[in-house]
Amino acid sequence: MDNTILSAENISMLFSTRKGTITALKNLTFSVENGQFVAIVGPSGCGKSTLINILAGMLKPTQGRVLLEGKAVNNVNSKVGMVFQKYAAFPWMTVEQNVSYGPRIARLPKSKIEEITRRYIKMVGLEGYEHLYPKELSGGMSKRVDIARAYANSPDVLLMDEPFGALDDITKKQMQLELLKIWDQEKKTVLFITHDLEEALFLANRVIVLQKPEGDCESLNVIQEIPFSRPRLPELRADTEFIEMKTLLAEVMVR
Repeated sequence: MDNTILSAENISMLFSTRKGTITALKNLTFSVENGQFVAIVGPSGCGKSTLINILAGMLKPTQGRVLLEGKAVNNVNSKVGMVFQKYAAFPWMTVEQNVSYGPRIARLPKSKIEEITRRYIKMVGLEGYEHLYPKELSGGMSKRVDIARAYANSPDVLLMDEPFGALDDITKKQMQLELLKIWDQEKKTVLFITHDLEEALFLANRVIVLQKPEGDCESLNVIQEIPFSRPRLPELRADTEFIEMKTLLAEVMVR
């Protein structure tokens, strides 16, 4: 039985600039199964953010197509949620108002909105902070708001574009553990863009490696299955196999 929820078929993306045509992605193909946590890594300029915008329906590829549950993605879809590196919470809204925004726009019953809002505020550990504004929160707490907002919209697929890139190392590692806890509870399909190989290996079931296409070469499309069991614990980072796999992925990225 095919459990594919999202697939990219021969995706190419060209941009016209004053210096000529730039190829961001070329003939990129992969699929993601329902409930998987997939990391997408690659060097700067390899088209990671371009790809995530195509998957979200915010950018139309020059060639190829994206399928969500077997249907072509041609525009932004409520079944796909996004979390960006930059903080996305509305600064004029409290934590509670930010998390409830999607359900309110969807015109859900008041009792349902309250139930969803309470659930996801609790899930990200922000109980007691409901009435604070983003400027009153730390970076890690603000990122929790972004994640809660995304989940409150009940997407089938969550796209995350380097969401922890702006955080300090300690907060970043803490947020990785929190995200895994949330993913385990919700079982949503996650595609997580990062340039941090350790982060990719620690979080994901599979890692897709992209490389900037040169000339007639296609975008490198290496899919590496991650063998580590769950739950993922901090000591995994010191495991010999973990370190060896990180070295292997680093070598693949620079080929």
